[in-house]
Amino acid sequence: MMAITFALLLTAFLLRLSHLPRAALVSLFLSVVLAVGIFLWEIYSPDYGFRMPWLQVELRHSVPAGIV
Repeated sequence: MMAITFALLLTAFLLRLSHLPRAALVSLFLSVVLAVGIFLWEIYSPDYGFRMPWLQVELRHSVPAGIV
């Protein structure tokens, strides 16, 4: 997937050198959208995603303060 992102970036660069700025902007926009999609998929995927324990927000049952 990252190879596709880099290919779109390279395409945008080559299109800009070929004096096709609108096509270059479209290619650049698509590469940014794809990069954001890849990032969100890697973060939020339950099977493949990263574990970030500092972002876990699930509630845990705990003993109230003062009761031991």
